[in-house]
Amino acid sequence: MNIKITSKMVAYLVLVVCLGFYFIGVYWSFEPAQFNVKVLVQQQASAEQVKPVVGYATTTALIKVSETLLDKPGGYLSNDVMPPSVFLDNIPSWEFGALEMVRDLSLAMRQEFSRSQSQSVENQHLKIAQPEFNIDNKSWAMPSAEREYRKAINQLYAYRKSLADVNSQDAQFYARADNLRDWLQQVQSRLGSYSQRLSASVGREQLNVDLAGDNAAQQSTANAGSKEVKTNWLQVDNVFYEARGASWALLHFLQAIQIDFHDVLEKKNATVSVQQIIRELQESQQTVWSPMVLNGSGFGYMANYSLVMANYISRANAAIIDLNELLSKG
Repeated sequence: MNIKITSKMVAYLVLVVCLGFYFIGVYWSFEPAQFNVKVLVQQQASAEQVKPVVGYATTTALIKVSETLLDKPGGYLSNDVMPPSVFLDNIPSWEFGALEMVRDLSLAMRQEFSRSQSQSVENQHLKIAQPEFNIDNKSWAMPSAEREYRKAINQLYAYRKSLADVNSQDAQFYARADNLRDWLQQVQSRLGSYSQRLSASVGREQLNVDLAGDNAAQQSTANAGSKEVKTNWLQVDNVFYEARGASWALLHFLQAIQIDFHDVLEKKNATVSVQQIIRELQESQQTVWSPMVLNGSGFGYMANYSLVMANYISRANAAIIDLNELLSKG
């Protein structure tokens, strides 16, 4: 029996495919839910029948955040070249923000947390894991980003296993105030950058303060005394979701830091400071009810989601600056 394919049938088929891609894209665009690091640590330590030693919580949080990038609905989307993923940009931006925090923490673990001093030997598992996270996030073949990130996660599992093995001293995690400060300074720079980029959703004139505070300071090429800073309207939602992803990852890492650095924070009377930072970051994860990122002027009729996000991130960053000052005191 011959079936005659008409132009109307083709049109219906195209419509069905487009609707299917649309609903799949909507489902894949949901941001992952938050998880409780303390509960997760207890569950995984119980499953492995080990005691959650110092460093276990931070490593577990890093593993879970990294796995979420790969295992959430739709998987890892940043390097997809087929529909509907290729038409999505919010979640790939979210992934990149979270990945940046993963990269910063993995570097801190390799260079600071796992080493007793600058002349000590690097942990072999972290030495492999950290560079794997730095592959281009959009690489889709030879090698693919997912495959390299999975290799890094496997090395983190191996490090955590060695860390919890009481009969092995090959892996260590040093919960010291100076180590924590080094990582927080990197976080501080990240959040400061996000705050500036989010605020640039509304164009403004910004004075050049690059050399402020040092009259002997120099720079490679001269800049104008002031310039207009404004994010391209096509990039506003990307910056917003990148900041959302970074904040999501960071709040989980800080929950882990609160566990592993408990004694250090208690000694410095800084536990409440970490809790306040986590609270500000959690506020930044409130549900976005609008189907698009609204970008009204500062005091206009329409809301500006980027400025709201910048507010929460700036407050979290200010609290991190205060926390660093507390940790630097004897």
